[in-house]
Amino acid sequence: MSIRVMLVDDQVLLRTGFRMVLAAQPDMEVVAEAGDGAEALEVLAGTEVDVVLMDVRMPRLDGVEATRRICAQQDPPKVLILTTFDLDEYAFSALKVGASGFMLKDVPPAELLGAIRAVHSGDAVVAPSTTRRLLDRFTPMLPSTTKEPAGTELGRLTEREREVMLLVAQGLSNGEIAARLVLSEATVKTHVGRILTKLGLRDRVQVVVLAYESGLVRAGGGTPQK
Repeated sequence: MSIRVMLVDDQVLLRTGFRMVLAAQPDMEVVAEAGDGAEALEVLAGTEVDVVLMDVRMPRLDGVEATRRICAQQDPPKVLILTTFDLDEYAFSALKVGASGFMLKDVPPAELLGAIRAVHSGDAVVAPSTTRRLLDRFTPMLPSTTKEPAGTELGRLTEREREVMLLVAQGLSNGEIAARLVLSEATVKTHVGRILTKLGLRDRVQVVVLAYESGLVRAGGGTPQK
């Protein structure tokens, strides 16, 4: 079954280029296009889409707000943000509202195609370490949160799951976490899956964001003193 992709960008030439790349793939199909976030929402109301390639800086309704509205829907498509600059505050905001990852617009075609397939399969395409760099940069600019690390959400986790969550938030891969905790990689993957389920999160990127917002991890990568 083909991955149904929607292109959202106010630059027609860029959409044309992406469409040509995707059309050459046997497992992908561009089923819709839009020139801004408002049009994207209108088109999505009547079109089945698996993955949305979303620009962030667009007229009328930007990609961040469009992503927030899309991800708030029941059984929404995955959103992959396209940005011009690495460590873009727009990419940071989009991750916070539910995007599954972000890619630079000048990414090689093979990497873009791999990212679409990864997002479609349920993975995040931004490494937790990259997300952490985004958070380190932009979290100090946000209003402080009153949510405590031991709040209701994190209270659902076992001690081991909380330990795994902290290491995910610090940017470690499953293999690195397994080595650190002397566990099998399969066991770590199981713990990560339970963390996502218990906290109602979509992927590892959202785990990192919640860890920062709750105070489990501080900007700069530190952890609160006990």
